[in-house]
Amino acid sequence: MSNNQEILDKLARGVRDMDEELTVAAAQEALQKNIGALQAINEGLVTGMNEAGSLYNAEEYFVPELLMCSDAMYAGLDVLTPHIERSNEVSRAKVVIGVIEGDTHDIGKNLVKLMVEVGGFEIYDLGRDVPLASFVAKVKEVKADVLCLSTLMSTTMEGMAEVIELLRKEGLREQVAVMVGGGPISQAFADRIGADGYSENAIGAVELARQLVAQKGVAV
Repeated sequence: MSNNQEILDKLARGVRDMDEELTVAAAQEALQKNIGALQAINEGLVTGMNEAGSLYNAEEYFVPELLMCSDAMYAGLDVLTPHIERSNEVSRAKVVIGVIEGDTHDIGKNLVKLMVEVGGFEIYDLGRDVPLASFVAKVKEVKADVLCLSTLMSTTMEGMAEVIELLRKEGLREQVAVMVGGGPISQAFADRIGADGYSENAIGAVELARQLVAQKGVAV
């Protein structure tokens, strides 16, 4: 095993094992060994978060563990992100994300934000209990490529359909891909309200977002 791979494995292990100290040390070591920041993020931090997600799906980890994994991941990102080389000529895909009005639960939204942000997207987080018109206004303001709508409550689900209708009325529906997710949401619901995609977890949301922006020909 190469020394570089050992460092990437340490990054992944630090995130998976909720060990901020190990993650930071491995991130610093990666930079010292001239491992690219993006490689360290994608093959180290993201790998660790994917492993944590698998443990969550297997019910070995729960939301508190995932949040501690994300804390370790952010600690690594703080070290690595300033060293990411980006071309000024390429504009990254823009994502607006938030929890629908009436719902103050944002753990799921925060996990999706984390994964999508690390996936290379430019994120505009509106927070929780967001007025429906605010989603539309932000999409229009930043010329968003993707809009992510989240809710954990069945009583606020229909707000997602209302946001899509508002986008149509403003002439913005063709501009932005709409993703929906959260505890009570399903693919059938997404299809019914005319959303472009649904993901049942944060890890799947990244791949879905990539697919949607690829259709628009936008760089990530």
